[in-house]
Formats: sequence, structure tokens, C-alpha cells
Amino acid sequence: MEERIEQKKIPTRSLYSGERIPCLGLGTFGSDKYGADAVAEAVYGAVKAGYRLIDCASVYQNEKQIGQVLERLFAEKVVERRELFITSKVWNDMHGEGKVAVSLKQSLSDLKLENVDLYFVHWPFPNYHAPGCDGDSRNPDSRPFDLEEFMTAWRQCEALVDQGLTRYIGMSNMTVPKLEAVLPLCRIKPAALEMELHPSFQQPELFDYAVAHDILPVGYCPIGSPSRPERDRTQQDVADTELPAVAAAARAHGVHPAVICLKWAVQRGQVPIPFSVKEPQYYSNLKCVTEDPLTDQEMEAIRREDKNCRLIKGQVFLWEGARGWEDLWDMDGEIVTRR
Repeated sequence: MEERIEQKKIPTRSLYSGERIPCLGLGTFGSDKYGADAVAEAVYGAVKAGYRLIDCASVYQNEKQIGQVLERLFAEKVVERRELFITSKVWNDMHGEGKVAVSLKQSLSDLKLENVDLYFVHWPFPNYHAPGCDGDSRNPDSRPFDLEEFMTAWRQCEALVDQGLTRYIGMSNMTVPKLEAVLPLCRIKPAALEMELHPSFQQPELFDYAVAHDILPVGYCPIGSPSRPERDRTQQDVADTELPAVAAAARAHGVHPAVICLKWAVQRGQVPIPFSVKEPQYYSNLKCVTEDPLTDQEMEAIRREDKNCRLIKGQVFLWEGARGWEDLWDMDGEIVTRR
């Protein structure tokens, strides 16, 4: 077991309430490569190493195993519940009236918790795909983003805050046009926005919009998700760890390029949630944000490496008549809504 990283050395980020949370968390999406038990065991080791933010989701199909690990950590007095910041997400097939609470209560039962700290709407539409499906799969019930449909799900999330089942709520996989449509209608604003963020896909407009509205950006795929499912791979994808500025900084600091991606993310102000089941990797991922920061020049060089290379395109959520995966992301600046 690696040495435990002291909490006081780990930088924090502020939510709109003023509450501080860790600047880096552990993702738990095992992709197509790692089973639930392996992911759960990584959570156990990561918490012992010093992680305090754990990013979960019902669709990852491992919350029950993670719950057993959390119970074990509490019983062993490794950590107390109040020291952890645990998130989960409602999946697309549970957006309908009355279903969001059912989803969260199932997650709470699986995780063996009385509440979560932050509950996300995983995708802003109810389009479903089966876990592990082929990239060409399409569901005949899929449809474009619909404002009132989204708000039906969001109002249920707000009620969950009222009930004490989650302390904060958040959105994920949004765009600026979608946020401009929904934020004026929110009684409780999102505390965080989970979004794809890495050096070759920096989303500066969306990032800046979130920050300007006091919404904390949480970045998934922070090192370019080398273990992402095959359905999410294309020949045009860029490998973040091979970007010249990232590679140059890695040589200068004597570390793996993945470490540079995480240093960049934390210093930029987002909360990256890298995934790893390997102890040396998840230990290094957390430790790297406590020491040897990148220089201003290195940060600027990496900023210039943005290739607008989205890796998680979401094509499995497309509806009949869609022009392409870009329609999911309002690439023309206009929301495609259900007619």
C-alpha cells in the first residue's frame, strides 16, 4: 500500500454554497474492461490512499459493490461518511414523472447511504441505450432535447434536495444553448456541471459559462480516456498524452504525460475524475496535484493544444432524422428540439 496522502495537501474547489470539495476525484465507470468488483476494490484502495470524492452512476452497474466497500471502510474507521463527497446520476430511462426518486432511492440502497452529496442528470434527454451496446445501435424511441421534458426531470431533482436525499444537484453533458434555456427555470441551480474535458477538448465557451454562473466544472475523460469503449473510438481521435505540449511538460517534470493532463486540469480550475483500478496509478493521480505545479508557460502551451476533439460523441442516443452526432451538442448553436 502506498503512503496515505494528507488531506491538507490536497487543494479544494468551492461550490456555490461556499462548501469546499477535493480538486480531484475517482471515476467509477469501468468501461468495457473492468468488472464491478474490480472497480469497487479500487474505491476501497483509493479512499485509503486519500481520495474523498467518488463519482458514481446507476448505469455503471457497480453501485451495489461500491456500497459494500463503503460499508467496509466505515466499519474499519478508515473514513467517516461526513468526510466523503459521493455523487451519483439518474440514467436516461428514469426521467419520467415519479421515476427520478425511484432511481436515487435504488442508488442509496445499493450504496448503503442515507443520502448522496450530489445527484446529476446524466444526459439531458431520456434516450436510452443498453449498457455495452454497439456504437451503431439506435433506439426507436430516441428523440431530441425537449425543454419541458428536461425540466420534468430537474423538478424531481429539486424535490430530492427538499427531502434530504441529496445535498446538491447537477447537470451533465449539457451545452451553452441548453443551459441558457433551463437555468432561468431552475428553482435550485446546479452546483456542478459534469462535462468532457481534456487538453485536446477544452470546451472553453462551456467552461467559462459554467464558471461565470458559479457552477463547478467536473471533467470526465481528463487524460483522454484511453480505456473508453470501442463504440466511442474513431480514427480522428487525438491522444492527449501524445500532444507536443503535454509530452514536453512530462519530460520537464519527469512524469508520465497522464500526470500532466491532471495537473493542467486542476490548475485550470475544473475537478477531474480520472478512473483507474491500479493502485500505483490512482495513487499517482492524486499525489500529483499536491506537488510540482506546471508553469504559466506550460499551462499556456497546453491551452493552445485544444483540437476540439470530442471523444464521447453520444451517437447511440441519436433519433431518426438526426443529421449526425453533432445534433446532440447543438453544434450550430441552436437547440434541436422535439417537433
